[in-house]
Amino acid sequence: MIRIFLSALLLGSMAHADGENPGQFDYYVMALSWSPNWCALEGDSRKADQCHPRHDHGWILHGLWPQFESGWPSFCRANERAPSRAMTAAMADIMGSGGLAWHQWKKHGTCSGLSATEYYTQSRAAYGAINRPEILRKLDKTIALPASVIEAAFLEANPTLQADQITITCKQNHIQEARICLTKEFEFRRCGRDAIRDCKATKATLNPIR
Repeated sequence: MIRIFLSALLLGSMAHADGENPGQFDYYVMALSWSPNWCALEGDSRKADQCHPRHDHGWILHGLWPQFESGWPSFCRANERAPSRAMTAAMADIMGSGGLAWHQWKKHGTCSGLSATEYYTQSRAAYGAINRPEILRKLDKTIALPASVIEAAFLEANPTLQADQITITCKQNHIQEARICLTKEFEFRRCGRDAIRDCKATKATLNPIR
């Protein structure tokens, strides 16, 4: 038991490494956030523009994250020029805000080995290649459901996607994200051991699109 506990602590302390060299990673995790839940937990209290009803957001792109088989790089020493305000603002339609687009570049995009333009272009292409379950846009009230139902909906909407290539996460017993694992060529692939941990909640809250 002590050995298992210590191993868990060591793995946790090695989860990510700041300042890695750009382009040195094994695969991508594309994180899609269910915007109505983020708004209910955080965004509404911040009066975030993302949560204004005029946007009609459902699954938005949280980020495209370079990943190791175990752990992930972040805040890499990139030589690429930082994105302009116009570039980050142009991502708000799928990311909710230009601020998130900037943060994702700084923390994750710098590790991709891509220029900011390439990173955002690839992020948009990867997001567009995933069929986001249409049935979830038909909710007219808040419901509680097993997190596994969300995964099943993605698998049904994307027939070539396998169960070990997607994971559903929860936060405060709300459905948080669908995380899809991709090769560097943006093909589906098995998630690494620290990216494959599904939420096991059987009654996770899902808020409707406003």
